[in-house]
Amino acid sequence: MIQLQNSLAECYFPSGNEDDALLGKTTHLGIGAHQDDLEMLAIHGILAGLEHEDQSFTGVTVTDGRGAPRTGEFADYSDDDMWQVRCKEQRQAADIGRYNAQFQLNYASAQVKSSKRNNVISDLMTIIQTCQPRIIYTHNLADKHDTHVAVALSVIEALRRLGQEAQGITVYGSEIWRGLDWLADELKVALDVSGHPELQVELLLAFHSQIEGGKRYDLATMGRRRANATYYQSHHTDHAELLTYAMDLTPLIKNPQLSVGEYVDDIIQNLAKDVQERLGRL
Repeated sequence: MIQLQNSLAECYFPSGNEDDALLGKTTHLGIGAHQDDLEMLAIHGILAGLEHEDQSFTGVTVTDGRGAPRTGEFADYSDDDMWQVRCKEQRQAADIGRYNAQFQLNYASAQVKSSKRNNVISDLMTIIQTCQPRIIYTHNLADKHDTHVAVALSVIEALRRLGQEAQGITVYGSEIWRGLDWLADELKVALDVSGHPELQVELLLAFHSQIEGGKRYDLATMGRRRANATYYQSHHTDHAELLTYAMDLTPLIKNPQLSVGEYVDDIIQNLAKDVQERLGRL
């Protein structure tokens, strides 16, 4: 396997061909914090790999999943037990979605949220250099989950450190723990994910420990995608059955001097301006 900083990191190839050279086939790369995040934030890339012979999806799950909530049959599971279960579920999802490869970096959430996360950033740089994707999906910067935002910031920093190597990569910050329907339409990246709805549900159901743990991510995620498609535009009929929304993070890579905080603040202020303008006009 390619050399990564964390000795616990793994790379799983659903095809069974454990050849690192296959990583170069990657066109769409998803980088999520937890097991099951990719199936929510990067479904657009997963479907691209399924539907196009010349496109291929590789996933990266950064944390180990030890802190997951647990009830029912998992109520008495230790953190180590949950780690094993969640990693197995992520591999099963990779099989279902026919991913090119699935990395699990197995960092603790505390390591990812720490200001001293150079190893995380270094591993992401190595993976991006090896895979050379055209599109990267990660968490959006307005997400309300600390680990999600820390992963997004790590992705941005990794790409900035890569310099010219990262130019030309499109980077999307997708919705999970905060929807992005509030983005102004001209700033909203609407990704059509209407294909393979049954498989989309199957991918989400692969994470039995989460659904059994009391979080119906399968129902909520598919409901959000359906709602996005219907509420996308008020004066037009639906052009898609399922949509995911993303925040375009590419400007932060093209201009490394651009402040992340100011970039997000401008997006938020755009919403405030839109609301106030409409109130004043009406």
